[in-house]
Amino acid sequence: MWPFSSSYSTGNISLFKQAQRDERLSSVSMAVATSVNTSAILSAGASEIVKHIEIGEWTASQVLEAYIQRAAFAHQSTNCLTEVMFADAREEARALDNEFEITKTVKGPLHGVPISFKDTFDVKGYDSTIGFGELANNPRTADAELVSLARAAGGIPFVKTNVCQTMMTFECANPIWGVTVHPQNKRYTSGGSSGGEAALIAMGGSPLGFGNDIGGSLRIPAAYCGIYSLRPGTWRISGVGMTSALEGFEGIPTVMGPVCRSVDDVELACRVVFGKGSNREVSPMPFRDVQIPAKLRFGYYISDGFIKASPACQRAVRETVEALMHQGHECIPIVVPEPLTHVELFAGLTSADGYKTLLAGVGRDPTDPGLFLTTLGPRLFGWFRSLAVWIISTFFGDDIFARCMRMSRTRSVAEYWQLVAKRDVYKQLFYDEVWEKHQLDGIIAPVQALPQAQHGTCAKASVLAAGTFLYNLLNLPVGVVPVSRVDPKRDQVTEEWSNPRIGEGHGSPLFERLLYGRGGLYDPVDMAGMPTAVQVIGRQWEDEKVVGMMRVVDRALGPRWLLHSEVKDSVNLRDSR
Repeated sequence: MWPFSSSYSTGNISLFKQAQRDERLSSVSMAVATSVNTSAILSAGASEIVKHIEIGEWTASQVLEAYIQRAAFAHQSTNCLTEVMFADAREEARALDNEFEITKTVKGPLHGVPISFKDTFDVKGYDSTIGFGELANNPRTADAELVSLARAAGGIPFVKTNVCQTMMTFECANPIWGVTVHPQNKRYTSGGSSGGEAALIAMGGSPLGFGNDIGGSLRIPAAYCGIYSLRPGTWRISGVGMTSALEGFEGIPTVMGPVCRSVDDVELACRVVFGKGSNREVSPMPFRDVQIPAKLRFGYYISDGFIKASPACQRAVRETVEALMHQGHECIPIVVPEPLTHVELFAGLTSADGYKTLLAGVGRDPTDPGLFLTTLGPRLFGWFRSLAVWIISTFFGDDIFARCMRMSRTRSVAEYWQLVAKRDVYKQLFYDEVWEKHQLDGIIAPVQALPQAQHGTCAKASVLAAGTFLYNLLNLPVGVVPVSRVDPKRDQVTEEWSNPRIGEGHGSPLFERLLYGRGGLYDPVDMAGMPTAVQVIGRQWEDEKVVGMMRVVDRALGPRWLLHSEVKDSVNLRDSR
């Protein structure tokens, strides 16, 4: 707890925490090391790092110093770091080197790999503020179980990374640590809520990181920043020892997962942490080796029926499907059943307590504007909400948005239980109408309707997360694979997007006008060269198969850009206009 509570000031807490971080960053020498090939270290995957240490080419200390230097640079560019743990990390690296000098054996599959953690994971001796001033100056007394598992495998926790306030928007800003920006364009968000992780890893500042996901918090930042991530099914990875803004909420469980620069590193992370830990609710099922069929059957869609996906996001799906078919895989178009139902259920479940639990941690801090639309429903009087719903439906002709607004309100316990039951009915419907009807191995889908988002998008269009939270509601394992870049020539808006009476896949008229109307949020010229990605979805409990299908997709797409390998020390971030 902040020690000066009688004179609480968010501004003072922010200054204190940022000064503390900057002092720890001041230990970094930006001079390039000459005793080892730093660029080789920074371009190596996690498993490659371990191999180089094992054969004596690198030491854990050399690897750590290279990533400390790069993490500091990434932070200067994007404001991605919260807690800086360099001093403790250096001690751990020296201990690993001393042990290896004696035993000539690596400690585990992550020996000497620097690892970053989203701020929500507790690390002994450091705060887990998650952007809340009330949690500052309250160092944790124990590691989160996931941190302990990483250490036991030889990994070295060295930084924690920024999040959005409450971790329930897809941007990355809070009043304590400020705004994390996209590695390519400062006017755009790195995504959320694991935006600090994504920005850091995309800039090569960490070889491997961990975040969590309740509505897309792993997948959206990974997609925006052009890297890889996996949202496993519930309880494949322990969540013990995490600081959360939604303690006790089980309507849509939060899951933990890796953020990486390759599918190989996604697999390595899962091998280390799946099914391990003391939590009795973690499935005692370690990572399983599975045989991926030579010919897979994928379903795909280019729009989910709620908000029509942008030309860039549709192209990402089409290019992926074409690449898979070229490799001999079968791809068939599918339709998301009752596309509005999952949005209604997500809104109803998360708002059931009027967002009191979610917003409790905000306390005396200013509320992030990105939470405005998300939390609006329960703040309206019932009669006013009914009037707004009627106006939206009658005068704006948007029954979709109207139904969503109607669902966002405070509920009784009985009403909440009814929604949980409806959630389970929808899960069965999706299983029957998608998985069983088409006999699919996996699904290829857009991540969101937009490939990128400027700062402030959530205040107007937080419902864009519908593309990802569908699979949180269904509790399915989902990976993200980068595909291409936004191309102003190929990804222009035509009447198929701007006119709801032309073309297929349309959803909410109001939100589509916000995206594709004059001056809309989707601007392929402004987004030119920024990443696009797809989701790779699998059946429940088939997390390992999803990793395998991610590799199939990655190889089918072939050699292409990797954002982290193109961001050099001389990077020129595009500034705000």
